[in-house]
Amino acid sequence: MFEAITRLFNKPEAMLSNHDPKLAVAVLLVHLAAVDGQMKDEERNAIKTALADHYDMDETAVDKLVREAALRDAEAVDFYKFTSGLTQLDMEDRIEIVRMMWMVVFSDKQNHELEDNMVWRIAELIGVSSRDRTILRNQVGKAEKA
Repeated sequence: MFEAITRLFNKPEAMLSNHDPKLAVAVLLVHLAAVDGQMKDEERNAIKTALADHYDMDETAVDKLVREAALRDAEAVDFYKFTSGLTQLDMEDRIEIVRMMWMVVFSDKQNHELEDNMVWRIAELIGVSSRDRTILRNQVGKAEKA
């Protein structure tokens, strides 16, 4: 209990809000990469590339975001606080989030069932249809295998 109170009062002031789409997406990608028990270098690199490209961030900013995301992921009990704000984004942005998730899944040339299940759950939570999710899986899977 003392540790929890200490963490509460020692949090850096510049921490991002759970409602910041960049942080929410980063948390989901970090969790996805580790959902099968280990985060491989290919997955870590895919996360950084996806975030840098989508949000036009430099390497330092991406590294900081990924570190913060890992902390938030370790403290999280569910995905709701990260996905609830993402439902307010345009459909194009939500589809791009699912695309980024598939990029992470296929970055190690494998599609673990836990990863597949997590993408399905997140897509449902943010309002991306099963059809769009499946099309994206096929597109990204083929591109990564090529």
